[in-house]
Amino acid sequence: MPSWKRCKGAGKGLHTHERLDDKQLREYPPLALAFIGDAVLELAVRTRLVTGARRKMKDLHLETVGVVKAENQARLVRDIMGELSVAEQDIIRWGRNAHSTPPRNANPADYSLSNGFETLLGYLYLKGDEERLLSLVEQALRQAECSNHD
Repeated sequence: MPSWKRCKGAGKGLHTHERLDDKQLREYPPLALAFIGDAVLELAVRTRLVTGARRKMKDLHLETVGVVKAENQARLVRDIMGELSVAEQDIIRWGRNAHSTPPRNANPADYSLSNGFETLLGYLYLKGDEERLLSLVEQALRQAECSNHD
């Protein structure tokens, strides 16, 4: 039997982990959760774009970047912060306050806030709260579509 078939996560589909509870999730560094959240958001955006109308590869890339860039994520968080639960707001603050160095072309405040949003997405993904995760991803996609039409 190939070694990958013996791996603990093999055969679980996209979720290659056991669902984690809040206590377990708080043991992870927030930037590790943001790392997962970034990938989840990018995969969701790419999936939406590829399964939607046909686009050139260059356009797929540009539209994906338009959604996932720190500036747009920060704008979304500012828009929806009042709609988030207290626990979700705490997770965003936890991720926002984690030390990271923003890219030179990014506004540091936007970059920190986008880290917070990605921390929340990673948290929800590892917790297995797909309904809430998809709701937030949908809001990010709608906001990006609206800002593209402004």
